[in-house]
Amino acid sequence: MGTDRRILSDVPTEALRAQLASLKLSHLLERFEPMAQEAGAEQWSHVEYLARLIEGEAHAREDRSIQRRVGLARFPVLKTLDQFDWNWPSKINRPQIQNLFRLRFIEEKGNVIFIANVGLGKSHLSIALGHAACLRGYPVLFTTAVDIINSLSAAQAQGNLKRELRKYLQPRLLVVDELGYLPIDKHGADLLFQIISERYERGALIITTNRAYKHWPEIFNQDSTLTSALLDRLLHHSETAVIEGKSYRMKEQIEA
Repeated sequence: MGTDRRILSDVPTEALRAQLASLKLSHLLERFEPMAQEAGAEQWSHVEYLARLIEGEAHAREDRSIQRRVGLARFPVLKTLDQFDWNWPSKINRPQIQNLFRLRFIEEKGNVIFIANVGLGKSHLSIALGHAACLRGYPVLFTTAVDIINSLSAAQAQGNLKRELRKYLQPRLLVVDELGYLPIDKHGADLLFQIISERYERGALIITTNRAYKHWPEIFNQDSTLTSALLDRLLHHSETAVIEGKSYRMKEQIEA
């Protein structure tokens, strides 16, 4: 393919550039000329030159898709499983959690509930799972229980409840952080119940909480009937990961 430079010089490159831009083939637009020079120097065939260009475009599109999914997920920070300190909690089922990162629970439309006191990494793990799901191609949304209730309450007041509900029902994985950190009144409990009920066997859910299940009525305004109905749906297809120990935020003070 030593004649590629001559061939490209005969091609109306400005028109080609315009067509590539119109088709939004940004990688091809950026790389077709320098790669042609490389192809000539390395004596690639025309097919190999085209194949490498298309492969690069496919990778670039996948990278952009991942970036878009991560952006839409609205993670407060990015965390990965590799960053997790397994040695800090006094009790954690490492094989169980590592197995969750196979993400089978998403395909099975199941739920994962992390139960731990503050500073033990349950939010870290939920974000890492959500990020792994984005890399695997799943739409994800990260939020807190309070933010869900506040946004749904505001939407209901404006007559837009159904539209706002769709925001929490559409993602393949919804991550609800910090359930139980603040008390929820009956109206808020009813709104949150709608999300959990509608996602039941339709979409995967991750919940982090600092409360054991027996204390959940305290979260939901001592409404044992609603709590029972919620747990019935939530635990039917679920895995509970319990983490015990002291807050990681105290680690430096304790070590000092």
